[in-house]
Amino acid sequence: MFDLGLDDKVVLVTGGSDGLGRATAQRFALEGAKVVICARRSEHLFHVADEIRQQSMQHLDKDAKIEVVGYPADVTDPEDCTSLISRINSRFGGIDFLINNAGASAASALETLDESEWLADFHLKVMSAVRLSKLVVPSMRRRGGGCIINASIGGGKAPAAGSLPTSVMRSAGLNLTKSLANEFASEQIRVNAICIGLIKSMQWVRRAGNKNPQELYDDMAKRIPLGRVGEAEEYADLVAFLCSKRATFITGTSINLDGGMCPVV
Repeated sequence: MFDLGLDDKVVLVTGGSDGLGRATAQRFALEGAKVVICARRSEHLFHVADEIRQQSMQHLDKDAKIEVVGYPADVTDPEDCTSLISRINSRFGGIDFLINNAGASAASALETLDESEWLADFHLKVMSAVRLSKLVVPSMRRRGGGCIINASIGGGKAPAAGSLPTSVMRSAGLNLTKSLANEFASEQIRVNAICIGLIKSMQWVRRAGNKNPQELYDDMAKRIPLGRVGEAEEYADLVAFLCSKRATFITGTSINLDGGMCPVV
């Protein structure tokens, strides 16, 4: 049996109410972890947390205790971040895994961007991860270790034209990943990044509008060496593995999850 050893571990998934974050929360719930998801839309967040609980119960023993809670938070707000971690510590006694998943695609040319857009992206993709990582490290230290996963993209390694400001922020996130991995390795706090390619998510559904999203996915697949768009569950599986006891010798890495699309390793 390939036991990931995630039972009763406490995980926080930011941006956990849709797409990749939701799939990740579902994966951890099925592994028996205590799951906290955060997002800004309270009503939707609570609804998703309840759905994940109900869906998990269909796959696990009827006597299994499934804990999935939603705490509303804006990860760009320092006070929200502090309050979020405080609530988790009060309820669960600490945090084992932090999944810095919150983020939105932003790709434009230099001359079309104003300074406010740069700063907004910086706070969403870089400072949120910095703040939350700083807040969870004391808890992980007390618990004898932990794991932080930072969501990134291949453009953080090999930026394309017109990919600003996201490519710059994701590059900073990769630097943050390696820096934290080096700083906290001696305390068994592992830090890794996943460079996401074209994977099915709500942002693509919204972009498709009234059209069938599959048509968009089929068109996107033409750009991917493996010939298909990735599934949210494939991202969730990799996150769970990197947090698991099967990956305790992996830290400071940035793994491409893109069907071979990124031109660099």
